[in-house]
Amino acid sequence: MKGVIVLALAVAAACLTASPRGAEGAGECGATAPDAMALRLAPCASAAQDPSSAPSAACCSAVQSIGKQSPKCLCAVMLSNTAKSSGIKPEVAITIPKRCNLANRPVGYKCGDYTLP
Repeated sequence: MKGVIVLALAVAAACLTASPRGAEGAGECGATAPDAMALRLAPCASAAQDPSSAPSAACCSAVQSIGKQSPKCLCAVMLSNTAKSSGIKPEVAITIPKRCNLANRPVGYKCGDYTLP
């Protein structure tokens, strides 16, 4: 299953880089689109689908790196079409910063219909 998710992320990345774009401004994640940034969550595949799955060190590092940009970026990435189409469950993914014991996580931050624990 993990291989399927990684393959889906790779296909999504290819589509993102191949599609023509208009003028790009700074979004939630700066110049990088949240869908492209979502590819960094590949190590979180199982942890973002199963709340009882312990996130790997690589997953925690990726989440911390994205979260350093801003809580808005982390939220946009976890709710992105790429993440959703890869089988990531937003209600589970939103718990990863807590499961990684990230000290600087934005507890209580509203992320769409979800709140970061």
